[in-house]
Amino acid sequence: MNQRQPHLLARLMKSASKIEPNELRSVLLSFLFVFTLMSAWYILRPVRDAMASDWTDTELSFLWNINFFVSIAVVAVYGFAVSHLKFKNLVPSVYAFFGLSFVVFYFAASGSDDRVLVDKVFYVWVSVFSLFHVSVFWSFMSDLFTKEQSNRLFAFIAAGSSAGALVGPLIPALFAENLGTDKLMLIASVALIVPIALVLYLERLKVVDLHNESVQADLRAAKIGGNPFAGFKMFVSNPYLLAIGAFILLYTAIGSFVYFEQKNLLEEFSRAERTEILARVDLVVNILTFAIGMFATSRIVTRFGMPATLAMVPVFIVAGLFILAFAPILIVVLALQVARRAGNYAITRPAREMLFTAVDRETRFKAKPVIDIVVYRGGDAISSIAFAGLTDGIGLGLAAMAAVGGVIAAVWAAVGVYLGRMFGRLEAAGSNARET
Repeated sequence: MNQRQPHLLARLMKSASKIEPNELRSVLLSFLFVFTLMSAWYILRPVRDAMASDWTDTELSFLWNINFFVSIAVVAVYGFAVSHLKFKNLVPSVYAFFGLSFVVFYFAASGSDDRVLVDKVFYVWVSVFSLFHVSVFWSFMSDLFTKEQSNRLFAFIAAGSSAGALVGPLIPALFAENLGTDKLMLIASVALIVPIALVLYLERLKVVDLHNESVQADLRAAKIGGNPFAGFKMFVSNPYLLAIGAFILLYTAIGSFVYFEQKNLLEEFSRAERTEILARVDLVVNILTFAIGMFATSRIVTRFGMPATLAMVPVFIVAGLFILAFAPILIVVLALQVARRAGNYAITRPAREMLFTAVDRETRFKAKPVIDIVVYRGGDAISSIAFAGLTDGIGLGLAAMAAVGGVIAAVWAAVGVYLGRMFGRLEAAGSNARET
């Protein structure tokens, strides 16, 4: 019985998802790998965001600006490590480093006389972690499987990310009050031990089961490569890329406005209560993202086209912010946050990634990191300064800030329509060039 069971499972998995018997262990462990990573991230995220309500808008803006510069520096260090370390050693080292760092934060938070400083460093560090945890995973996957296997297997493996995003928020949502937020750091650090063991075992299966000894990840995308400023030059000289950058900047501005409003309305709650509330928001967002992504995203793009798809979430946010201007209460902000994030993950982000299919491979590798990291984090920094200036500086209240955000969201929608039309023209031009 015990001998036949693996063969039965292998046959079932092959018929259901095109996984060959010799790939089964590697695929299931890869699923567990990304599931664990996403679970750890969604344990840490509400812990981080709950801290923000203890600080003024100006203090939080300062942290976001620090995060911008730290992110650029860490990405540069990672690019150097990619160039000088063996990849099989790099991946477990990254997760071991982050896992150990969260243990250090736990003991520092428990025994420090200056808890505020520890919390602020932790806030920035978790934001840095968010840049790497899944990105490094997919680089490892490209080092493990062939291109033919990736076409068949990656969709199943990616489902582990969605599963982790659903399970992870349950831990702080259910246990933050009883355990306290500091112990959640320890739980996340323990979760990051699992990928280290999985990397080492998957490296063995790469030879024993997959026979993919010759497969190596193409890590050129991890570095801008060649002239370090080539990506910046492409970005500033290409109207299409500038339009994508403007779309990202407006997205980050709206995200900052909603985040700051949420932070201010959560001030009256304890940190454990904030963590529970934010974890529940994460859970609802991830459920909606999964449902919309499974059943609606492709239909939206196909039926309505790129201009309407890119403008859809911004238009909804316009309505939500003007409702918030007349009813500045927590439940409206949380509903708006759910709609914004779920809409981004399920609709806007996939459509945004499609925009890069209209440019050549060199542009994707060199200019896309500039947009995804520098423009995105720079947008966070600039919008946080603007928000802090309008609130702590001028003294605008929640309702007035929501109205300002509504105007920005309207501009965001207009840019989405314009960008979608540019994409259509480039697609048509590319089709005509291929035909001739």
